[in-house]
Amino acid sequence: MTNAVGPRAVFGVIVPSTNTVVEHDYWRAGLPGVAYRAGSMYIPDPVMSNDDDFRALLGQIRASIDTAVRDVLTAEPDRMVMGMSAETFWGGVAGNAAFEQRLRDRTGLPVTTGASSCRAALRELGCRRIAVFSPYQPVADVEVGRFFTEAGFDVAAITGLRCPTAMDIARVGGDRLREIVAAVDGPDVEAIVQVGTNLSFVGLADQLESELGKPVVAINAATLWHALREHGLDDRVEGAGQLLGAH
Repeated sequence: MTNAVGPRAVFGVIVPSTNTVVEHDYWRAGLPGVAYRAGSMYIPDPVMSNDDDFRALLGQIRASIDTAVRDVLTAEPDRMVMGMSAETFWGGVAGNAAFEQRLRDRTGLPVTTGASSCRAALRELGCRRIAVFSPYQPVADVEVGRFFTEAGFDVAAITGLRCPTAMDIARVGGDRLREIVAAVDGPDVEAIVQVGTNLSFVGLADQLESELGKPVVAINAATLWHALREHGLDDRVEGAGQLLGAH
């Protein structure tokens, strides 16, 4: 249901309690008449320094998502947006579809996830051969690569920043992000894709598109773009990459 601050749309946004970037990126877009109600998935132990830790982190997400969804629904949003990406890639294309269906069944609302948003973005941009980076451990990068491969993309390279905790994701600076983009990029790569919603990358991705001459898809920009377009909103946003600026 729309309201005085969101007369065009109110999006419910589900984020880990450790995430400080998603809401910042959405409000930074400055979309008139669009509001957000965030719900937190409680992360009591944010360590993710190896594959086992990362699996345990996902277990915490799965244990707390129903409470986060419950809380957001009290604001009567028009759409649910998953502001945590790893879970939406888990299990490949089928795993993402099952996750989205569970959330639709739970809420009765349309659902936007990072995995589906990146797929839609790359199709919109006409890119097939991609390079991907994340803040994750190898076990998660395998799942991300699996999703993109099953979705019909050619993954030329994929790597993670191997952040030791969930909070450390938001502490990665621009110089390190430029380094990892350079490491995965190549002359045959048609687009760079960043996943991991607590990485602050939207503004830098916009700059890199101009420098590299190719699409650089930041997952928070892609998810907001997909939510808007699926909701029938055609707003253009400057400084957030070509998806939000021209598509």
